[in-house]
Amino acid sequence: MRLTHAFLVIVDISGYTAFITNRTVSLQHAEQIITELMESVIDRADHPLIVNKLEGDAALLFRECQAGDSAAAHDVFAQVKGFFPAFYECLGKQRQQRSGCNCDACSNIDSLALKAFVHVGEICVKQVRQFEELAGDEVILVHRLLKNRVQSREYVLMTEAARGAAGLPVTELESHREEIDGIGDTLLWLVAPAAIPFELQRSKHTPATPVAVQRDAIFHHLPATPLSAPPSLLLRLQQWLGRG
Repeated sequence: MRLTHAFLVIVDISGYTAFITNRTVSLQHAEQIITELMESVIDRADHPLIVNKLEGDAALLFRECQAGDSAAAHDVFAQVKGFFPAFYECLGKQRQQRSGCNCDACSNIDSLALKAFVHVGEICVKQVRQFEELAGDEVILVHRLLKNRVQSREYVLMTEAARGAAGLPVTELESHREEIDGIGDTLLWLVAPAAIPFELQRSKHTPATPVAVQRDAIFHHLPATPLSAPPSLLLRLQQWLGRG
């Protein structure tokens, strides 16, 4: 068990609850779509920003760094910015591939969008058998940001700590306040993904080596019946499961 300073990022698919239906075919197709969309996002994550766990229609990522490391902050926000075009590129492919299916899921792909939440602070990293768990008040805070009053379906919502670490000017952001359970009135900041002023400094994006994620946290809502997903996708999911 150790204490460390880290950026915390949650990416979450908007419209997931309404997207899921009770009919078996639609549910299977819906989860296939959600899986591939989430995969397209986490494939964009580049070390040292790594996936800690998948949480149904969301993923928790973190990057350890020294407090005050502005380069690390810029890199995190640049990667978050890159998650959105990757998501919508995959969404477009899904729309095209599933144009011949009229089930509720395949007919409503365009109802899905992406949002991201960014925070930074001291966390505890602990090993529970083969799982690496993140714990602490800051981890609780970033998860509670998911329940908010933001009306937009696509946005990046950050804490004041994350904004300050990245040096983002408040004049370029929209202030937002939330009454967060157990914390109280909290100042947050909203920005459109494309308006994030940082770009990846790498000459070429190289996907990080897949990291071990918690088996019991991967897509909790997957149906019990086998999915008719592409073999390559199933293989990659099996690899993720096997690395735990």
